[in-house]
Amino acid sequence: MTDKNFFVHESSYVDEGVAIGAGTKIWHFCHIQRGAKIGAKCIFGQNCNVADEVVIGNNVKVQNNVSIYTGTIIEDDVFLGPSCVLTNVSNPRSQVLRHSLYEKTLIRRGATIGANATIVCGITLGRYCFIAAGAVVTKDVPDYAFIVGVPGKQKGWMSRHGHILPSGSDGIMVCPESGFRYKEVSPGSLKCLDLNEEDPLPEALTRGKEDYRQIKRRTLKVKGKSKKVKVRKS
Repeated sequence: MTDKNFFVHESSYVDEGVAIGAGTKIWHFCHIQRGAKIGAKCIFGQNCNVADEVVIGNNVKVQNNVSIYTGTIIEDDVFLGPSCVLTNVSNPRSQVLRHSLYEKTLIRRGATIGANATIVCGITLGRYCFIAAGAVVTKDVPDYAFIVGVPGKQKGWMSRHGHILPSGSDGIMVCPESGFRYKEVSPGSLKCLDLNEEDPLPEALTRGKEDYRQIKRRTLKVKGKSKKVKVRKS
């Protein structure tokens, strides 16, 4: 790693045998352990640990105080919020060694895990799912699912841009920021009708121009007008 094309802060440690992609930045007090594979253009905040044999894709953002344990696979474009918790043994005991029994956790492309959420190992988080802050997730999560609470339960669908999708006519749900249309193509399975889940966002949609609360107020205002129209017609 003498000709490295990534950044590691001087307070952090990167073991031998680690692969790190171009443009990745690793900030204060982190430890990247032997055998870990990290893609390009990732960002690690302070006090993060990436254990041996972990695989992380491109453009993954890991906030402060996150440990990613052996057995975890993280696909591209995932966001891990501050102090979220990942695990790799369902029944840990100090007296019982289970180093050869680490369970696999798969976090699929574009998923978000909120601050202080806990992901119990051995499950898969679907593409673009959104785990709310503080939730405890114990089972597989579908693509685009919005999960809240303890234990975590689905409370709706979340768009690729991170907005709760309102129900619409003919089952079509429209993201208020991107305008992308979504539909539940079968019970528990949501698809974007305008962009394949594996395709990158168009460049024009990669930068936010309006904050979440502004969009929410605008959406509620439009919804309120729609309700008034229905009352007048009746």
